[in-house]
Amino acid sequence: MSSKDLKRQSAREAYGLKLAELGKHMPEIVVLDADVSKSTRTLHFAKEFPERFINFGIAEQNMMAAAAGMATVGLIPIVNSFSFLTTYRAADQFRTSIVYPGLNVKVAANYGGLSDSFDGPTHQTLADIAWVRALPNLCVIVPSDSVEMEKALPEIIKHDGPVWFRLCRAETPIIHKDDYEFKIGKAEKMRDGADIALISTGVALSRVMDAAGELERKGYDPMVISMPTIKPLDEKMIIHAAKITGGIVTCEEHNTIGGLGSGVCEVVSKSFPVPVSRVGIPDTFAESGAYDQLLDRYGLSVNAIVESAEKLISNKKHK
Repeated sequence: MSSKDLKRQSAREAYGLKLAELGKHMPEIVVLDADVSKSTRTLHFAKEFPERFINFGIAEQNMMAAAAGMATVGLIPIVNSFSFLTTYRAADQFRTSIVYPGLNVKVAANYGGLSDSFDGPTHQTLADIAWVRALPNLCVIVPSDSVEMEKALPEIIKHDGPVWFRLCRAETPIIHKDDYEFKIGKAEKMRDGADIALISTGVALSRVMDAAGELERKGYDPMVISMPTIKPLDEKMIIHAAKITGGIVTCEEHNTIGGLGSGVCEVVSKSFPVPVSRVGIPDTFAESGAYDQLLDRYGLSVNAIVESAEKLISNKKHK
């Protein structure tokens, strides 16, 4: 089945609804927002628990510092804003006040990647994962659809320590079933295969599944792995894929420098070297436009994934 035939929902909506549900059972949760609760969908929590919702206005740095203080008295602050604001504008407060002391703060980085498409390169966030995965002792999660976001949120909140997780603005295909179980640090094998491994993170998964179907129609046998946890990476799954297929294509809505592709290269280079082709956004700023069109234009089309896989398979055969 093509992703075009699947039901769509935004991860941010699933997140907002689940957050309000969890708030009923966890009075220690406090939600911080920077005047964008309609966008981040924390408005659901604010309606249910106005006394535990704080709107800081357009003051992301203050919001991050306040979250650190709240965590020191046993609360579980969940910080919400656009990804470029949580990772760039509030970078110092996030790094020094939260991650360095290992405080139990969760950061919901909304509108990640190209999904804030019409607001252009100032609001698009193509290097956020590269920055956060380089911070020691920070857990980094990038859900692939609304179901995975809903399943991941309780685990994110239960995790003892700082967590940064990225959400897409747009409605995207729902890949997972309701009985899916999410575990931090664990990848999911979506389909087995022997010719090539396609390893995906985030909403690129639907395009990777479409690419796998196209590769199968061409006579190839692709393995597909979803990698929702960027840090800690599931190194066992990556090495397994390398040993079985002898070649890996990574796919992500992020600069090809510093994200999932770089992480996979780090793992295989030290444990089981195989060729790795990185599909993602080239080292460039993008432009304004419709979301799906930008994904196609900037390297994440189904054809781009298929071509990368075919080229790598061909190179393996000629060695």
